[in-house]
Amino acid sequence: MALLVGTSGWQYKDWRGVLYPDKLPQRLWLEEYARHFATVENNNAFYRLPSTEVFGSWRERTPQGFVMAVKASRYLTHIKRLREPEEPVARLLGRAAGLGERMGPVLVQLPPNLQADVELLDACLRRFPGGVRVAVELRHESWWRDEPALRGVLERYGAALCWADRLSRPVTPLWRTAPWGYVRFHAGLADPPPRYGRQALASWARRIADAWTDEEDVYVYFNNDPGGAAVVDAATFARAAAALGRTVSRTPPIALGGPSGVGPMG
Repeated sequence: MALLVGTSGWQYKDWRGVLYPDKLPQRLWLEEYARHFATVENNNAFYRLPSTEVFGSWRERTPQGFVMAVKASRYLTHIKRLREPEEPVARLLGRAAGLGERMGPVLVQLPPNLQADVELLDACLRRFPGGVRVAVELRHESWWRDEPALRGVLERYGAALCWADRLSRPVTPLWRTAPWGYVRFHAGLADPPPRYGRQALASWARRIADAWTDEEDVYVYFNNDPGGAAVVDAATFARAAAALGRTVSRTPPIALGGPSGVGPMG
């Protein structure tokens, strides 16, 4: 698979005219998205965990080889705050099993006010079967104070430390903790906001190329959805990575320009 590039979610009304034709009904947006991208990060599961049948419908509506990463439910991460993880993890994986071979990594994004507790994280990761890839996005600075302990837990379970960017700079240490990677882009500094500039995206492409070989999987998702910024930036990033000789999944041929800086599909 190599470098898989997509967006965080696909159900955004302001993507009409950017990714979705104006007259395309919303019920067909996933099919249109999957025509242009080979992967997506599903954020729906964070707010309300879908049923196995809904996950199954997403499998049926996407082509073979499509990969859907799943953001863990906020019940596990924000309400239980990783305590008593056995039931929430089992429920998440039981529902997401409807994706079948479309199932990608699980993203465990912790609250920004959840301070470091390596034993709590260890107990949570232990509940995921060995065949499930788990990426962990840590957002409180206290997590970085004991690098050996944190890295030890992540490496023990083959979990990837999620590399995150906000305002065109890394907000997490760039530690490689697994033989695969997971990167999230939250907001850039380019105009119009929250777009990323070409130089920032090229720098990230080089960071990723330096950390992983072309044979190793790295999942890259753009979470700056307003105005279709994520769509354009994903395509621009993919071009930058391809220019470095990396194998990159399909992205749309976005035409840049126009009054908003985001042009329609060509």
